[in-house]
Amino acid sequence: MTGPALTSVALAPLAPAGLDSGDTAWLLAASALVLLMAPGLALFYGGMVRSKSVLNMMMMTFGALAVIVVVWVLVGYSIAFGDDLGWGLLGDPRQYAGLGGLMDPDANGGSSVPLILFAVFQGLFCVITGALVSGAIADRARFGAWLVFIGVWTMLVYAPIAHWIFDFDSEGHVGGWMANRLGVLDFAGGTAVEITSGASGLALAIVLGRRVGFGRDPMRPHNLTLVMLGAGLLWFGWFGFNAGSALGANQTAAVVFVTTLVAGAAGSLGWILLERLRDGHATSLGAASGLVAGLVAITPSCASLSPIGAILMGTVAGVVCALAVGLKYRFGYDDSLDVVGVHLIGGIVGTLGIGLIGTAAAPTGVDGLFYGGGVDQLGRQALGGGVVLVYAFVMSGIIGIVVDKLMGFRIDEEHEITGIDLVVHAETAYDLHATAGTRSAGTGFLGHAQREEN
Repeated sequence: MTGPALTSVALAPLAPAGLDSGDTAWLLAASALVLLMAPGLALFYGGMVRSKSVLNMMMMTFGALAVIVVVWVLVGYSIAFGDDLGWGLLGDPRQYAGLGGLMDPDANGGSSVPLILFAVFQGLFCVITGALVSGAIADRARFGAWLVFIGVWTMLVYAPIAHWIFDFDSEGHVGGWMANRLGVLDFAGGTAVEITSGASGLALAIVLGRRVGFGRDPMRPHNLTLVMLGAGLLWFGWFGFNAGSALGANQTAAVVFVTTLVAGAAGSLGWILLERLRDGHATSLGAASGLVAGLVAITPSCASLSPIGAILMGTVAGVVCALAVGLKYRFGYDDSLDVVGVHLIGGIVGTLGIGLIGTAAAPTGVDGLFYGGGVDQLGRQALGGGVVLVYAFVMSGIIGIVVDKLMGFRIDEEHEITGIDLVVHAETAYDLHATAGTRSAGTGFLGHAQREEN
């Protein structure tokens, strides 16, 4: 049995008749773990920005959570997992609109887990993907414009890509083209989550332009303690992200749990080893970033590798992503928190790695090039990853440009210098000095700035 079938509702006919309490309990727990990744990411990103931007950075994550959950319930899930409208490109947006039809137990068919729970689990994947994008435009985006962007992006970028890669054919149901016709392996989101977020972030960073002082001012992380805490929560939540994609408490989930654990550890070691050799110091920021890089790369490949393969994958991702974060200075795009260097590049490493070091002994049952499987699967992975990259980049750029033209996406330069927290949210993260009038939105500089920037 191949990996894609294990990650889809197509597995349902093979499950025992009716719901399985163990599988349902695990998916409930896994969904909660994925939700925990949102505040974990808020802490991770919040610590990486300057002190005058930390609240806005966290609000962009929580704002994405709020908007995406509502949009996903209303129409996003239907676009992603509704019956295909043609050529495997798009699900029927009317089929599950509002999720009301999934409250009926008969709607579960032969699935071992409630489909309404599966819908929420998949929606939380979209939440994390959208929140990741915000890191590329830290310090300079209007909050209202961001909320509009992420709502439209959910419908036009993430949901169609999720349909391509996560929606599998089953009896009476036709899914997406990548999973069913092309045969791309992506257990938990190397394409749909990582490459999509990285490419979308790159497009937005280009649309909004560089921060004031980019390449000149240090712009160091203001609180590395928050970064480390956030990274730890992300690692914890990632077990729900990856192992939860087995949709059951089974052998596949156990294998994926192990590969996720070791890849994160190896990624951290790979990054800090490079830092030590190159710069003479192993930093806490490097350890946290390397951990995330390893987890990013193992996300698509966690059910395709052996534990040793996962160590290799994590190590390579840590080193490659550590090198890739410097590309923004070479090419001049301001990816504030290295979404491109870690998530886009890490997602590519993990997606292509399946075609290289995948093993048939793993749950997906496909050998990569180095295990005698030839270049066939590698070609499928490269095509799938490339199409997702181009589509996410182009569509996100178009949406960003339209939002910018209609309502303005970037805050004014003087407000960026003053600090986006105070201007947009009338708050500061640390009450180190008096900020008279911070609760007033009616008069003076603060009130004017609030009306202008929101």
